Amino acid sequence: MHTCQLGNKMKKQSGFTLIELAIVLVIIGLLLGGVLKGQELINSAKVKNMATDFKNVQVYLYGYQDKYKAIPGDDSSVTGAAGGRFGTDATAATGTTKGNGIINGDWNATTATESCVFWQQVRLAGMAPGPTVVDCANGAAYVPKNADGGRIGIQSVSTLTTITGMTGAYAVCSDGILGRFAKQLDTTLDDGETSTGSVRAVVSGTSGAGVTTASITTAQESVPYTVCMSF
Repeated sequence: MHTCQLGNKMKKQSGFTLIELAIVLVIIGLLLGGVLKGQELINSAKVKNMATDFKNVQVYLYGYQDKYKAIPGDDSSVTGAAGGRFGTDATAATGTTKGNGIINGDWNATTATESCVFWQQVRLAGMAPGPTVVDCANGAAYVPKNADGGRIGIQSVSTLTTITGMTGAYAVCSDGILGRFAKQLDTTLDDGETSTGSVRAVVSGTSGAGVTTASITTAQESVPYTVCMSF
C-alpha cells in the first residue's frame, strides 16, 4: 500500500501541464516582443537624431549667410585679428581663398580648413552649440558626432571625393552609420535609394564610389557607411 502511494506521488510530480507550458510560452513571447519593440524604438530615435543633425547643418549655414552675407568657414571677414569678425576668438582658415562661396577642405579634415573652422564660426555666431577652440585633429568635443559616434562635417560638392556625382552646392557628410540606419536615413531625407538622389551612401573608408554604389542589401546592414546629403 505504501509503495503504491509513493508511485502515485512521483507520477503527479513528473512535469508541467499543457496549461502551464502555454502560460510560460505566452510570457516568453510577450518579453521577446517587448524587447524587439524597444529596440525598434531605439533605432528609430537614432535615425531621427541623425536626420536632425543633417538638417541642422543646413540651418546653420543659411542662418549665418542671412546674418552676415557670408558662408561660414569661407567668411573673408574672419581674420583671427582684433579687427576681424569675432576678433581674436576666431581662427582664420588656412591655405584657401575666402569669400568665394566655396567651403574648401574635406568634411573630415584634420587641419584648420574652411570645412573645419565652419564649426567655430557658426558657434561664435550663436547658431550652434559646442566649443569654439578649433581642434580639428584631436578634438573629440570640437568635432560634432552622430548618434553612433561618427564624425559630421560639411564641404562644397565641387571638391567632394567621398561620393562623386552629387549635385548641389554643399554636402553634409557623416561616417560610421550602419547600413540599416543609412537606408532609413535615406528614406527619411530623400528617395530611399542610397545610390541616387540628394542622399547617398558609400562604405566607410572608400572614396569616389558613390555613383555606382548599389542599394544596401540585408547582408550589408551591419556594415558602416558614410552618408552624404547635398543641398
